[in-house]
This record gives sequence, structure tokens and C-alpha cells, in this order.
Amino acid sequence: MYVVAGPDGERAELDLVTLIVARVADPPPSASPEQAALLRLCAAPLSVAELSAYLHLPFSAMGVLLTELLTAELVQARAPIVRQSRTDRSLLEAVMNGLQRL
Repeated sequence: MYVVAGPDGERAELDLVTLIVARVADPPPSASPEQAALLRLCAAPLSVAELSAYLHLPFSAMGVLLTELLTAELVQARAPIVRQSRTDRSLLEAVMNGLQRL
């Protein structure tokens, strides 16, 4: 069982696909073990779902932990990258042909 509580009980608006990236290279000495692990993982952007899985923490606990780090400006939350352009049909056909030859 995990108990992670913030000072005021409010949480940042996050969902499972929100990308989190660390704003610091090294965790500060005051960081809890969970915060330090999360900051090390977030050198490159990771989704909240990935972080939850890597740290073996439920989404509710991850939300509180991330809210604390966002408030302290140690991490940044980003919307997921959505690719709007259509994939080139010739590329898809080339991949399909290559897979069929295997």
C-alpha cells in the first residue's frame, strides 16, 4: 500500500498519455526516493502510464507525486505528440511487401 499525500490535496490535470520530462539533470537532495527515481527516468519524455509501470505505483499515487514535482518546477508536463500528416502509401506498401517476403 502506498500513501503519498500533497499539502493541499489538489492534483494537476494529467492523464495516462501526458508526457513528463525532467527540468533538472540531478534530483535535489531533498527529493524522496520516489521523486528521485522519477526524475532520473524522465531525462527523456515518458508518459504517465510508463512512469506508473516503471515505478510500480498506481495512477492515483503517480498523480500526487507528479503534482508535487510540477509545483516545485522539477518536471514539465506536455501534451502527447499527435502526428496529423498521413503516412505515405508507398512507404506502407514497401513495408508490407518486405514483411511478406520474410
